[in-house]
Amino acid sequence: MVDLFIDGAWTAGSSGTADVVNPFDATVVRAVDQAGPADVEHAVAAARTAFDGGPWRTTPASERGALLRRVADLLIRDKEAIAHTETLDTGKTLVESRVDVDDVTAVFRYYADLAGADAGRVVDVGQPHVLSRVVREPVGVCVLITPWNYPLLQLSWKLAPALAAGNTCVIKPSEVTPLTSVLLVRLLEEAGVPRGVVNIVLGDGPTVGAPLTEHPDVDMVSFTGGLTTGQAIIRASAATVKRVAVELGGKNPNIVFADTDFDLAVDYALTAVFLHSGQVCSAGARLIVQDEMHDDLVAEVGRRADRIRLGNGLDDATESGPLVSAAHRTKIEGFVASALAGGARLVAGGRRPEDPDLQRGYFYRPTVLADVHRDMRVIREETFGPILTVERFADEDQAIALGNDTGYGLAGAVWTADMGRAHRVASALRHGTVWINDYHPYVPAAEWGGMKRSGNGRELGPTGLAEYQEHKHVWHNTAPKPMRWFAG
Repeated sequence: MVDLFIDGAWTAGSSGTADVVNPFDATVVRAVDQAGPADVEHAVAAARTAFDGGPWRTTPASERGALLRRVADLLIRDKEAIAHTETLDTGKTLVESRVDVDDVTAVFRYYADLAGADAGRVVDVGQPHVLSRVVREPVGVCVLITPWNYPLLQLSWKLAPALAAGNTCVIKPSEVTPLTSVLLVRLLEEAGVPRGVVNIVLGDGPTVGAPLTEHPDVDMVSFTGGLTTGQAIIRASAATVKRVAVELGGKNPNIVFADTDFDLAVDYALTAVFLHSGQVCSAGARLIVQDEMHDDLVAEVGRRADRIRLGNGLDDATESGPLVSAAHRTKIEGFVASALAGGARLVAGGRRPEDPDLQRGYFYRPTVLADVHRDMRVIREETFGPILTVERFADEDQAIALGNDTGYGLAGAVWTADMGRAHRVASALRHGTVWINDYHPYVPAAEWGGMKRSGNGRELGPTGLAEYQEHKHVWHNTAPKPMRWFAG
């Protein structure tokens, strides 16, 4: 099996292979091909040719939508196999992986329906002999760079609208978790995607990602991942002034007022942060609790966190899987050590599990830290792991201030029985998504993205399609007359 898909053909990479590792036990799932500079050039050239001279951008929107629907049908057909591969690749539970495949299917269906929904608009210019209209056209060649935590889902958020709009694409998945991205491209091939419209190259950032983002024949880069890499992509885009849409994570507040049902607050505090071992950009890693409830909530959340069952994602009894790599676990351990050295109180976790069956994998116990303060790294930086910090507040104004006291602005939540207060706080929070008495749900029809350092783009919803479209004004003078502007 070869893993690069370029100009309508599967091919081996020119830089050898690299192992994809199962984070549960550090065994090799399989080796995958790695792209080199020549492969990157070939992929961009194929996408460029397919856009400039191929039929895809002029294909009727109804036909583009039909292809996306065929992909959705194939996803349903292969759901179990894809979910199994996603769990091997990322370590998440099979339950989560199945939900991901369902969500990917919904995204493809949504953009299949949206593909031809907006034909532009007519502009009344007050001149009966002039026809003025604004039309939407595809951006061009789009590079789609996806993260390792939700490789399949995040790719769908980019690829489905890009194709619906008529663009051609070069996909660069994370080198850590590329397997389901390759499977999705195989489904696109089966569904009949034209030659050169979709290409995938595997490899690391310096070898593959950077040349793609700097390439003069690339019109747009969509990236989801870490802040440092996102900033580098924005800088690299300046030379060619290409369009860039980035989502760079979050440091997300989960604000709980004392009038909230206690059991609900505990349940959702755990779900908000420990889903997929905290490796979620929208994870509610900052639990901010009103004074009257703080002590009891901290104690119960800590008790419940200590009972979370770690294990193989393919085991139905597992509630949480491993971290993605040994290096990432070391990073998490550094955050916890720094917080404890700074005076934080360890309520739960803070260590690797002792279970002999988990020693080969990259596991770390769900961790709860109380008595934290604002200058700690664990509060200021995105930890992207199973670490919950607990802060306290006295009143509504302080809750809002704490919720906004971050350089990020991706998501957050407010819990209260007072609906007036709920909407005041939601309105005041500077985050792209705010949940009221809930955490984590999203729908394909509602935009997703962040404020501040969380990014500058939007995915999903009509805006997610608009990210991959140019707006062109066409002015048609049906009865031109000489202007006589110049006398000679």
